[in-house]
Amino acid sequence: MTMTLPGEDKGKLIRQIASYSTLGLEMGLSVAVGAIIGYYLDKWLDTGPWFLIIFLIFGAIAGFRSLYRALKRLERENKEDR
Repeated sequence: MTMTLPGEDKGKLIRQIASYSTLGLEMGLSVAVGAIIGYYLDKWLDTGPWFLIIFLIFGAIAGFRSLYRALKRLERENKEDR
């Protein structure tokens, strides 16, 4: 049994799936970029793991912020649909 959707609803659903399927990648890349920046700053300034830890935390915060904004956008879109 398959569920059929009107054409406009299918397009909207596909756009939402595409938009929200990138959240995991966005989260991972935020953390990875933060770690890479911290690693190279530590290597350049010879400061040990301090910048790595700091920028890893910044990357995680940026990833969670992106996730929060996407969830707020989804909530706003759902309110508009009703």
